[in-house]
Amino acid sequence: MTLKQYIEDFGLEAKKVEELQKYKELLLEWNEKINITRITEEDEVYVKHFLDSLSLFKTKYLDGNKSLIDIGTGGGFPGLVLKIYNEELDVTLLDSLNKRLVFLDEVINTLELEDVRTVHGRAEELGRTNEYREQFDIATSRAVANLSTLLEYDLPFVKVGGYFISMKGPEYKEEIENAKSALKELGGELEEVVEIKLPMDITHYLLIIKKVGMTPKKYPRGGGKPKSKPL
Repeated sequence: MTLKQYIEDFGLEAKKVEELQKYKELLLEWNEKINITRITEEDEVYVKHFLDSLSLFKTKYLDGNKSLIDIGTGGGFPGLVLKIYNEELDVTLLDSLNKRLVFLDEVINTLELEDVRTVHGRAEELGRTNEYREQFDIATSRAVANLSTLLEYDLPFVKVGGYFISMKGPEYKEEIENAKSALKELGGELEEVVEIKLPMDITHYLLIIKKVGMTPKKYPRGGGKPKSKPL
């Protein structure tokens, strides 16, 4: 199947297909030089990277010119895919590995994208700065970590009234249960869970967390504590 067919069958408008194809080509080209992704087969790139990222448009939260930060963006998923598909988004791509950001800058320049930038740093440090703290309408993360850890990394970046969208697998119910105290402590509230069915018999879930109160200034904690000692 072509990418256009995949997007249409997924129930979205098949737009920006040429730009996404170019992104895929650059991804596979750069992946031979630096380790960006283990997913390199064409159909899997379309489904597990592109459709997976585009699934956020199955919700109402990414309409218009929102500001969005993608934390632990890696190869640009979902943040750069979201930006390509909706040019109105103002997107910040944050990662702690600079070589991935060099690749993302190449994609941004090749596609001549505006209002998108890469930032090299750690969420637990930048989330405490005035420049980034509580500055975004949306934070996203496809990073592999438990929900309590991700909440501490992501919610400090979100404005009160904004949202953190966490992309999770079938174990999401247990993660939500284990993250109840973290949600309350960090100023979050679970608004809804959106089930997403992808080709290749993949089901995932978007956890929509609303920022209902300011995150206490002591969060995020430094020294790797969000991961080693989750709330």
